Amino acid sequence: MKSLLTFIILFFLIISCAEKEQEVNIEQLTYPETTKVDTIDDYFGTQITDAYRWLEDDMSEETAEWVKAQNEVTYDFLDKIPYRDELKNRLEKLWNYEKISAPFKEGDYTYFYKNDGLQNQYVVWRKKGEDGEEEVFLDPNTFSEDGTTSLSGLSFSKNGELAAYSISEGGSDWRKVIVMDAITKEILEDTLMDIKFSGLSWKLNDGFYYSSYDKPKGSELSAKTDQHKLYYHKLGTPQSSDELVFGGTPEEKHRYVGGSVTDDGRYLFITASISTSGNKLFMKDLTAPNAEIVTLQGDTDADSYVIENEGSQLFIVTNHEAPNQKIVTVDAAEPQRENWVDFIPETDHVLSPSTGGGYFFTEYMVDAVSQVKQYDYEGKLVREVELPGVGSAGGFGGKKENEIIYFSFSNYKTPGTIYAYNPKSGESTVYKKPDVAFNPDDYESKQVFYTSKDGTKIPMIITHKKGIELDGKNPTILYGYGGFNISLTPSFSIVNAVWMEQGGVYAVPNIRGGGEYGKKWHDAGTQMKKQNVFDDFIAAAEYLISENYTSSDYLAIRGGSNGGLLVGATMTQRPDLMKVALPAVGVLDMLRYHTFTAGAGWAYDYGTAEDSKEMFEYLRAYSPVHNVKEGVEYPATLITTGDHDDRVVPAHSFKFAAELQSKQAGKNPTLIRIETDAGHGAGTPVSKTIEQYADIFGFTLYNMGFSELPTELEDLKG
Repeated sequence: MKSLLTFIILFFLIISCAEKEQEVNIEQLTYPETTKVDTIDDYFGTQITDAYRWLEDDMSEETAEWVKAQNEVTYDFLDKIPYRDELKNRLEKLWNYEKISAPFKEGDYTYFYKNDGLQNQYVVWRKKGEDGEEEVFLDPNTFSEDGTTSLSGLSFSKNGELAAYSISEGGSDWRKVIVMDAITKEILEDTLMDIKFSGLSWKLNDGFYYSSYDKPKGSELSAKTDQHKLYYHKLGTPQSSDELVFGGTPEEKHRYVGGSVTDDGRYLFITASISTSGNKLFMKDLTAPNAEIVTLQGDTDADSYVIENEGSQLFIVTNHEAPNQKIVTVDAAEPQRENWVDFIPETDHVLSPSTGGGYFFTEYMVDAVSQVKQYDYEGKLVREVELPGVGSAGGFGGKKENEIIYFSFSNYKTPGTIYAYNPKSGESTVYKKPDVAFNPDDYESKQVFYTSKDGTKIPMIITHKKGIELDGKNPTILYGYGGFNISLTPSFSIVNAVWMEQGGVYAVPNIRGGGEYGKKWHDAGTQMKKQNVFDDFIAAAEYLISENYTSSDYLAIRGGSNGGLLVGATMTQRPDLMKVALPAVGVLDMLRYHTFTAGAGWAYDYGTAEDSKEMFEYLRAYSPVHNVKEGVEYPATLITTGDHDDRVVPAHSFKFAAELQSKQAGKNPTLIRIETDAGHGAGTPVSKTIEQYADIFGFTLYNMGFSELPTELEDLKG
């Protein structure tokens, strides 16, 4: 679920600043007929009909024909939007600027990622030494003709002479791993297959650790996977002989297992989880022959991981008895939790630490914006790092010996800029500032606090062009997530830039279920408290309307994945509140989500319909698929998903679309746009992304009554 949070946030655009008459006349649509079946499930004596169960079969010809028919109706509607191509052209124009990542050093080379502007995938470049000539190291744009095969991971051996990289085909979470000589760029051995939810961590220069599931029976895109395992691949040997390091015992299933080797190659640390919250923590001394795996944390009551070691001294980030996280230290000789000692104690703000240049950097979220402090290896505060403004800072990572480290800074109106930071002097200089045709001085971004249904104060950042009139007629995107301890912090996107230059309002509330205020804030939006999340989002919409930023006729709600659930639940509970609903790759069938791929691992946040009668009834009460009512006029809805989404399978979206189409009252369209050779979002080619945005934004504007684009956009085209 935590899948690449940047793609999910970028999915929003709406354009309008001129007041216009409602001139668009939308005719009643004729949808493809969706066959109903009589599948019935029994939950604690309650019979639930699943009329569209057959759409779960992603391998059937019937499902493929349904997808084809739905896309024909959707694209026929989108083709009639008169300014669809203009939106696409504007997006391409503003998107077309050079993007470069912070550099990182491996062996004798310095590497960085670069996109010239409209390349489908970022290219990995490098240079040798300070004055070496830049050359292409790895170009994912050559992996496939249409750009749908992406680079999803890159890891170097400890000496930088070898590299392993993973690729995703068509957006799937299943990966292939290729090993190469990093100096000559020669492929060294056969491709490793069927790897999923995995990092690649080298054991010095001999091989690496990776994680995967056994290939499921049936569809690899939807069949359940719940036994994750950690393997060791020794170079020069076939994958079939890879050593099983952890997992695979029937009596103790772990859905997420990961392995990480310390930079000095001394220790392997293993995390094992049954859900997306809480993990066990283990250690193996790689320098001791036949060393046993040692337990540091044997339960899943807390999230803990090793961030650094200094010889045998371990530094562990944990929320054990510290909901906002802290760093503790312990000796590897006796690493059990009872021996942990506070190194950087918990504060009132959520901690997200990193290391680099021989220091610890602690980023704190203070009402969802960044504050960064620097500590030495004795736990002494060196300084508070001066940031360029109010927003989100990230990075501050690197090897111990690095004399310069890098961080990025952004907010909703400031394009992401990379800074070079000297950890000894504390001085920062601009390393790379993007050349975007956008002037932040023309916009304002402010944080407000509003009251949710139960009296809880919720922060929300509202961004828009300076001087807009608060007359209730500003097209507004309300975006949310609210789950899995994920925090929405301020970040810039081209999408928002195009929207805001037209006078649109972009609002992001930090609702419960997220991690902005630590574990307590997260837990307040889980399981039988999940309704708090929807109430927080509804209250955000009501605030924007009451303060005349917008009105129900000009409000669109948007969210992806768990945020798609948020949109689905909000629009079925309060269909009167918004004009447009845009659920993307959403978790929408709450009674069966846990039966697909790794969905059972989300039970910490949701609970399952099999847990208890009370949990079943609670889930049924808000499950979007099960709460579409006959005769209700729902907002204009464009559901988006990908045919290769094997994280939140597209059956969720298929069922929701079928329910809405069969029960929608009035003329508001209910459409589903199903992208081919696309998954949950990560690795989507730029060309496909721009097309998606143009369709989504065109649909949004058209259903808000705009028959043409604002004059200002016409002026910007040149």
